[in-house]
Amino acid sequence: MKLLSVNVGRPRPNPWKGLGATGIDKQPVDGPVTVAAPGPKGTGEVGLAGDRVYDVKHHGGPDQAVYAYAREDLDGWEAELGRRLANGVFGENLTTVGLDVNGALIGERWRIGPDVVLEVSCARIPCATFQGWLQREGWITRFTRASVPGAYLRVIESGDIRADDPVEIVHRPDHEVTVGVVFRAMTLEPDLLPRLLVADALPEAARALARRRTVGG
Repeated sequence: MKLLSVNVGRPRPNPWKGLGATGIDKQPVDGPVTVAAPGPKGTGEVGLAGDRVYDVKHHGGPDQAVYAYAREDLDGWEAELGRRLANGVFGENLTTVGLDVNGALIGERWRIGPDVVLEVSCARIPCATFQGWLQREGWITRFTRASVPGAYLRVIESGDIRADDPVEIVHRPDHEVTVGVVFRAMTLEPDLLPRLLVADALPEAARALARRRTVGG
């Protein structure tokens, strides 16, 4: 398990949401990149130095500090879409290999390189920017049905990372709530929402949704 690339965004126009810019255009970078916990949501800050988000209402902040996507899943989409998909094209900061990103448990912790520790927090939910960036009509629906969303992570221990750094799972919590389960619960299978409450590391907004579903039946 390792990083294939570390990807940092460069601003692009965002006509798909009527915003001045988007940071979805992530490009692999050479050399080390510093990872640190960002400020609160709404500031545009994320976990990688030199990167940021521009839709500050929906992205960024401690629970969405870093986004990881598996190269194996990108390869699957390459075959399905019939086009090359470079590392970073889904807007991911970390392109991994050998790591079951969607099977990761909420609260699972990864050590990357010698210093950095990240904690799996939630699943990525596709938006209009993602669809417009890929120039695929109906992409949100297609991506949702596939249920391979990739994972957002928190920064637990700061440091530098770079391509080819090993990834080690150093903690797995005692529950069965994976990134994939969270994604399905929050999109196509809301009956799964009550199951999410055992995952203490799930962001509060998702926990609140699960509580409402549990109380409301």
